[in-house]
Amino acid sequence: MEKNKILIVEDDAEISRLTAMYLEVEGFDTLVIGDGAAAISAIQSYIPDLIVLDLMLPNLSGIEICKQARIFYDGPILVLTACDDDVSEVSLLKLGADDFLTKPLKPHVLVARIEALLRRVKPQPVPMNNKHSRLGIDVDSQTVTLDGSELTLTSAEYEMLVILEKNIGMPVSRDDCCHMLRGIDYDFSNRSIDMRISGLRKKFHDDKLPYKFIITVRNKGYMLLNG
Repeated sequence: MEKNKILIVEDDAEISRLTAMYLEVEGFDTLVIGDGAAAISAIQSYIPDLIVLDLMLPNLSGIEICKQARIFYDGPILVLTACDDDVSEVSLLKLGADDFLTKPLKPHVLVARIEALLRRVKPQPVPMNNKHSRLGIDVDSQTVTLDGSELTLTSAEYEMLVILEKNIGMPVSRDDCCHMLRGIDYDFSNRSIDMRISGLRKKFHDDKLPYKFIITVRNKGYMLLNG
């Protein structure tokens, strides 16, 4: 199986070394660049699946790299910041970043964010026989039917259902849901995800235990059952 390639653009030699070492243990291929001016050509030649990009770099800032890279690179960019108030989350997303983490990095959190971003841009194909037999989702018209009758869903409920259906038969964590939905709205929390699930259950007339459509998997999240 081909490894996902991660480009680490970080001028702190110790941080970049430890980050690369940890990601390689987790099965990623890595390339480290310590100079902002060399980052653009590295992106073009290495063609990474994801970029881990520090904001504070010599010769060319992370913000400028992000802006220039977005002209030709459409993969996910995970920005590293020294503190929460370096640049606001909304500003980073508008500049082309997909997510951000503050230092000091927690390796397991970094890996979880990287895996979530890679799943979002490279969704795993779902076999046709795994689709729910009672639900129909038309992605072109963004309509949903239950037993042939069209349901009236909010846009938030629709997007939530699409994520669950792409992972039908597998639990999806609240954290993964928040990250997959980030491109639509910035105001996400576990409570927001729970409210979307509750709304879907009511539309499915399935808001009493035992649930027949969307179940809660303890410590793992929500799962759309095969049907």
